[in-house]
Amino acid sequence: MNSNYVPLYRKYRPQAIEQIVGQEHIKKALANAIQMDRISHAYLFTGPRGTGKTSTARIFAKSLNCESGPTVTPCNSCENCKNITNSIPIDVIEIDAASNRSVNDADEIIQKVALAPVQSRYKIYIIDEVHMLTNQAFNALLKTLEEPPKNVIFILATTEVHKVLDTIKSRCQRFDFKRITTDDISNHLRYISDCENINITDDALSYIAQNSAGGMRDSIALLDQLSVLNSEKEAISVDDINSLLGRLSFDSLTELFKAIAQSDQNKSLEILNNIYNQGNEPVQILSNFLEYLRNALILKSVGANVSNVVVQLNNSQAQILSTSLQDVETHQLVSLIEKCSSYIKELKLTANPKLWLDVAILDMSNLTENTKLEDLHRRLSALESGDGVKFVNPSPYNTPPSPVKKPEIMKPIKAEIKQDVPVVVSQSVAAPTEEEVLSESVPMSKSAPPNALKATWVKLLESVSSFPSRAILKQQAVPVKLSADEVIITIKNPSWLKQFAQDGSKHSCIVDAANIVFGSVKKVIVRAPESGDDAIRKEFAGSDDDDKPALATSKTFKPKTQEINKEDVVEAIQIRDEVEYETSDGNNTAEDVSAQQSVKKYGKADAAYHTDDVNMVMDLFEGKFIE
Repeated sequence: MNSNYVPLYRKYRPQAIEQIVGQEHIKKALANAIQMDRISHAYLFTGPRGTGKTSTARIFAKSLNCESGPTVTPCNSCENCKNITNSIPIDVIEIDAASNRSVNDADEIIQKVALAPVQSRYKIYIIDEVHMLTNQAFNALLKTLEEPPKNVIFILATTEVHKVLDTIKSRCQRFDFKRITTDDISNHLRYISDCENINITDDALSYIAQNSAGGMRDSIALLDQLSVLNSEKEAISVDDINSLLGRLSFDSLTELFKAIAQSDQNKSLEILNNIYNQGNEPVQILSNFLEYLRNALILKSVGANVSNVVVQLNNSQAQILSTSLQDVETHQLVSLIEKCSSYIKELKLTANPKLWLDVAILDMSNLTENTKLEDLHRRLSALESGDGVKFVNPSPYNTPPSPVKKPEIMKPIKAEIKQDVPVVVSQSVAAPTEEEVLSESVPMSKSAPPNALKATWVKLLESVSSFPSRAILKQQAVPVKLSADEVIITIKNPSWLKQFAQDGSKHSCIVDAANIVFGSVKKVIVRAPESGDDAIRKEFAGSDDDDKPALATSKTFKPKTQEINKEDVVEAIQIRDEVEYETSDGNNTAEDVSAQQSVKKYGKADAAYHTDDVNMVMDLFEGKFIE
């Protein structure tokens, strides 16, 4: 063993503030603090691993305790600088909180804090992974951290700042270290490679930087590992990195992806077995393929002009992948990503990973049929939710288009109540005129009703958002005056009047509907009928028959079904129950009133056979039973 060998990540650790790669905002802040002599008693360095937190803490301590300092450029030759570089704990003490996390360790720090520095200006405590301290240890340090003795500085470093107590964070100056960019890592790796005479391609350095998650230490450690492959004749390439790390090459992943995209299951299994026999683990295979699919999705969505840093591919690889994506749709890539991610979870739990690996590849290789089934499932879901007419088919496959919705002539309403048998209530609507029947190519619209009050009332009812309220108003209410200045509606039934009066819970729906029709209404009045309203009510009632066109006999019209929301039926039942409760104080009970109305409207047999809820639905929606 060579005792003089020093790993590259230690050999090229920065020794001055200007040598720190990236983190420009932190370098500037610390340099200004030193130059302006505005040194705080506590600092909190947080960020991902390998971004320079501990190295920056040492450099900052060295700048403060250098014999020629405080200075932004420590000499690195005085005794204090050497002690800090060699981690000799005289006046700069480094503590690993992961192994010194108890309250006793905190008490030991507190006892030594009171001692003056031995040979430096400051006694500096660098506590690494400070989030590992227990709450008791944090609380023990709290007072000392807030008001430490003169010339004592605490530098806390952590990768998980959310685990640090807020009382600790509030007493420190916080510096957030960002992930180092791929370009900065690549440039620094090239500098190290040239210094160490490592023959490696720029693509390989970029590949290392892209797979280091923004950490400089991991990148330099991987370069150090690859340096054993150094050769003057042939430079270290991306394939060498994949072979050393057990990663799949881009060519292998592309070959597998093409077979899956063509739904060639036999070829996909053949390629998979070749990859597996090279010593690649099932989880590693799917994980690498998942990264490949991620790059494919970005290229498909953004285009070939996307930055190489984003897709982690060089120009030639991006061009090859873009060509492979010509016959693949975006939703198919999303489907593959979802399946691949799901099978990775299964592989981590199963006792037979090779079996699940084969299943995963076979499932993903059935791409065409899978996407057809997923598309069918989306269409069925849309139809079940009632949005089938508006659904747009995104699939590239030859699926039939949605049928054109023809004008409705009969509007039956289907109401299903789980407590009773399904009831189909058919609401009759006036049939079209003979001219409309004979016009098969272009349907003709009906002319406006001759009664202006009736026409305005119809528009107002259509603007009522609540379906049960609209049905109740259609049956119980009679308009007296409908204008932008004043809307007057009469309701004879006292119970319904109470619901829709100005203080009632349903009054707002009339106001909202009137504002929709007239833009803005000054006054909305819902009252009981008065003597002067008789003529208006008779005229309004007589207009219904005048508006109905003659029935056409040349063609038979079949009613279509229209679904009523369950919530509307439930709301109507709740309103009915409230009214029945209010009418129970009269001479007749609510049951008597309901029975009398049912017998009068449907006959004794129907009223006796059907439940009150069914009869109520029929009453509200003016329907009849279809046997």
